[in-house]
Amino acid sequence: MPNPPPKPDLESVLALECPPLVDRYAGASARFDRRVLDLSDEQQDLCFRPEAGVGRWSCRMLVGHVADADLVFTHRMRRAVAEEGPVVAEWDENAFIDSGLYASAEAGGGGADRPLAGSVALIHTLRLWTADWLRTLAPAQWDRRLMHPSHGPQTVKAVCARATWHLEHHAWFLAAKVERLLNAD
Repeated sequence: MPNPPPKPDLESVLALECPPLVDRYAGASARFDRRVLDLSDEQQDLCFRPEAGVGRWSCRMLVGHVADADLVFTHRMRRAVAEEGPVVAEWDENAFIDSGLYASAEAGGGGADRPLAGSVALIHTLRLWTADWLRTLAPAQWDRRLMHPSHGPQTVKAVCARATWHLEHHAWFLAAKVERLLNAD
């Protein structure tokens, strides 16, 4: 990747007002390097050594993780609006990786049997659906809170900002992985 864009900054996303935040949230899946869909199963399942500087997870693991995380973020926001001060559970992202949820069929997982494109489609569709709902929220609803075991109280706006940053953060690493895979010759 000759001139990678800067890594996204959580603080700048947290500072956004709600309308531009929702727009950025809704369009974040466009930040995925579309060339990932052209990679072979072998390339999609290739994990990286730490010294590669692109994160250890394979492309399939990374996109699967983002899909699962988006389901979690959406559910948390909806609970915060619907329930009074819900306490949300943490989830162990590494357990999802270690259990083989995103691994190729050859490695004993279901990764290659579930095309990476399905995860991308889920992320894109879920974000559009969630953004449509977020645009209906009254200002007071954006301030509704949930309790996170590690991060403490979080508003709907903060969860939306973290979800936006999270995808952008992983999209940066995905682009670096794809560039490395396609220019490995």
